Amino acid sequence: MTQPSRHRLSPGVAAAAGILLAIPIIALLWVPLYARKDPELWGFPFFYWYQMLWVIICGFCTAGAYALIQRDRRGRNGGPR
Repeated sequence: MTQPSRHRLSPGVAAAAGILLAIPIIALLWVPLYARKDPELWGFPFFYWYQMLWVIICGFCTAGAYALIQRDRRGRNGGPR
């Protein structure tokens, strides 16, 4: 039985992926930024639509981090994986 090879990310890719994953966490943990009613969007208070917007943004940030890591793995292994 062979052991799967471990892949070490380059420091730049690891930092970029970490930043992409940290952006939504920081934006949603900073509650005083969005703990208000105005401005409303289609009758929804800012508090609610700000959080729903971050659901979409978080998906893009996660996909971006995944793409960076996969590109780094392909570049080091010399082909698709």
